[in-house]
Amino acid sequence: MKFSVDKQDKYTLLTLGEEKLDSTISPELKSEFVNLQTTGVTSLILNLSATKYADSSGLSALLTGNRTFSENGGSFVLAAISPFVEKLLTISQLNNVLNIVPTNEEAVDLVFMNDLERGFEEAGEE
Repeated sequence: MKFSVDKQDKYTLLTLGEEKLDSTISPELKSEFVNLQTTGVTSLILNLSATKYADSSGLSALLTGNRTFSENGGSFVLAAISPFVEKLLTISQLNNVLNIVPTNEEAVDLVFMNDLERGFEEAGEE
């Protein structure tokens, strides 16, 4: 699987360098999500600009990523998705479940906003 990882203080950007997100890639991507989470990554931005095709196993991998990072108080954001992948997410109604933004910059903003909201919620519980 071709990908790059850019770790920052508050988030990690994973850019998938594969045209197809299918059953040949999905298991490796899921493993990478778990690996990143166990090494301390709390918020992940997944850039899918190179990905032109996805199938049900690809969608499963995206849901795994969402669950992995969201359940641990972090964020999972998809950035720069292709029209085909966007259409697939809409048809499957996963666009209502996943955080999807057009650019990496907007994804970073969303991660920071989610962190702020969690901070306010935690402060309100005290």
